[in-house]
Order: sequence, then C-alpha cells, then structure tokens
Amino acid sequence: MRKNKKIAGLVILALLVLTVLGLVLAKKKDHGPVFKTVMASRGEIKSAITATGTVNPVTTVLVGTQVSGTIKSIYADFNSVVKKGQLLALIDPTTFDAQLSEARANYLSARANLDKAAATEVDAKRTMERNKKLVSKNLIAQSDFDTSETNYETSRASVEAAKGQVAQTLAAMKFARTNLIYTRIVSPVNGTVVARNIDVGQTVAASFQTPTLFSVARDLKKMQIDTSVDEADIGNVKAGQDVEFTVDAYPDTTFKGKVTQVRINPTMVQNVVTYDVVVSVDNAALLLKPGMTANVMVITAVKKDVLRVPNAALIFRLPNATKTEVKKSKKSGPGVWVLDQDKPKRVALKPGLTDGNFTEVVAGDLKQGDPVIIGTLGKNKQGQTPFGHGPRMF
Repeated sequence: MRKNKKIAGLVILALLVLTVLGLVLAKKKDHGPVFKTVMASRGEIKSAITATGTVNPVTTVLVGTQVSGTIKSIYADFNSVVKKGQLLALIDPTTFDAQLSEARANYLSARANLDKAAATEVDAKRTMERNKKLVSKNLIAQSDFDTSETNYETSRASVEAAKGQVAQTLAAMKFARTNLIYTRIVSPVNGTVVARNIDVGQTVAASFQTPTLFSVARDLKKMQIDTSVDEADIGNVKAGQDVEFTVDAYPDTTFKGKVTQVRINPTMVQNVVTYDVVVSVDNAALLLKPGMTANVMVITAVKKDVLRVPNAALIFRLPNATKTEVKKSKKSGPGVWVLDQDKPKRVALKPGLTDGNFTEVVAGDLKQGDPVIIGTLGKNKQGQTPFGHGPRMF
C-alpha cells in the first residue's frame, strides 16, 4: 500500500513539473504579433472626385398663358408625348370672341368715317377752286374765298384724323384676334409633358407673372446631371472627363456620362462654396427620370497595370517599435512594412495616384507579390503557424 502511495506521489510531482515546464516554454515561444498581409499587385487605379447631383432634362420648356380666363378643356396629361404646335389646353374663348367682334365693328366704323371725311375734303376742294376763280374776277368777296380755303384745310385734317382712327381700330382688332389665338395653349416643342398644373374649370390670371400651365421636357433620351462640386476639388474637373454614377432606384447599375460644362458661377451655402458641374447622360432606355438623386464620381485620372498597395499599408505602424525604428521610418519618408523571412521589414517607396483604396507605387524596392503588412490580429501565444514558427501571414 505504501509503495502504491509513493508511486502516485511521484506521478503527481512529475505532472506538476511538466506543467510548469510547459508554461515556461510557452512563454519563451511567444513570438509577438500575428500580422495580416496582402500581396503587392498590379492593376488599375482611378482617381475620382465624388459629388451628388440631380438628374434633369437637358431642356425643359415652361408653357404659360398671356391671357386670363377659365380652363375649358385639357388635351394633354402627365407623360403625354406631344408635338410642336399640338393643342394642350383651351381657355374659354367666349369673352375674347366678343372683344374681337367689338374691335371689328370699331374698325368698320372708322373706315366709314374715313370715307365720309374724304368726301367732305373733295367737296371743300371744289368750292375753294371755284371761289378762287370768282375772287380773281372780283365777283365775290375775298372773305368768301378765305372761308372756302379754311374749310378745305379743315377737311384735309379730318381725313388724316380719320386715317389715324382706322389704324388705331385696326391695331385693336389685331390685338383682340391675338388674344383669341392665345386661348389655345399649344406645345412650343416636341417633347413629353412632365408636369400639368391646371384642371378644367380652373381660372388662370396672367398679370405681372405668367402662370405655368405645363412643363414639357424636349427629349428625355438625353439627360443631364447638375452636380455641386466643392471649391477644393473644382480645379481638377475639366470638360470631357468621364463620369460614373448611380441612382437609388437602380443601386446595382453604374451609369456613364461626360462632363460637358464647369460653370464659373459660385453657390454659397453656410460659407461653403460649390460650383455647378453639368454632366451629359445618354438615357436611351428611359431608366433615368427627372429629379432623381445621382451619386457621381468624376474620373480625373486613370492608370492601368501599375504596381499598387492598399492604403492601409501606408498608414500601418509597427507595434512596440523602438524609438530608433520610429525615427528611421520618419526619416525614410513614405513606405510600407513587408514580411521578409517572417520578420517585418521597412521598404521605402514613392506613392503616386490613389483611388481611396489603393495607391500607385511610382518608385522603390517593393516588388509584385511582396507580402505587405496591413494590420495585426493579436499575439501568437503558441508560436505555431501553417508555415512554421514566427508571425502568421493572411
């Protein structure tokens, strides 16, 4: 029995020794942090400026009225495709018909007065010429001749006044006829009705400001985006640059466009200055609708098949770095950390174009396929990796 107890004690003691020894060895095998890496690769980099804008028709014509009255009929509705000169609505023409009839009657009366004045002039002229012969023979008094001459000049003036009256009434008649024509609201262009602001029976008043009855978009297959670009970015935007954008209605579709105009008129909202950049868009499929909000990327530069690294690699800082290492990193300038034989190594480089995710490597000792460190995943307590001892790569 004593022998068994002695053996059991020895076993327990051995287990304790092995446990302590395992802990000591595990502590010695703590090889530091586990690094997350990606390979330096070649690919395309697009530098872009982001902005938001609104999809609008290239040309929208506001159709109004120059006369007041009650809407009698409507011949076009929302989304109606219309032709130039097509009747859209009719204002009740009854009052304007009456005004035209009155103006026509006044014109006819003025013409009659002109004819009467012309006849009076002819008679006064005959009387004056007859009296002129008689007064030369002393057959009538000089005063009679003077009276006949005055009557002739007066009749001539009456004819001129009658002519003016005829012209005035003719203008009034044309004005009344024009107002009658204006009761017919017609489309000035070929296009699509995007807004109708009236109903039958509604009274419209054309006074100081012409009311808008319809909004007609000339061609919905050609659209434009009016974007607001910050003053800090506007210097990189030029006409002709490619544009990519999305709209909330089709989040998985990327639409294409081109910058057609950079307007120099600034817009200031709460001390923020922006400029309107116009982007032309082909809308042959009619997917884009007026008023949609567009998330725009103006492509300012594109480089293909260049060596690139993730931006995270450029801002990575080695954990527990010594002061000497930090000082050396600052002195060498931009660079990345790579794993060289499972150990971090600083590689200096010259960065170029960036798209927000990747940065071009213009110069340096970095090569395609080098494992670039972009972060850490904690410490490797066991010191074992699929590649053997040392930091783990992902």
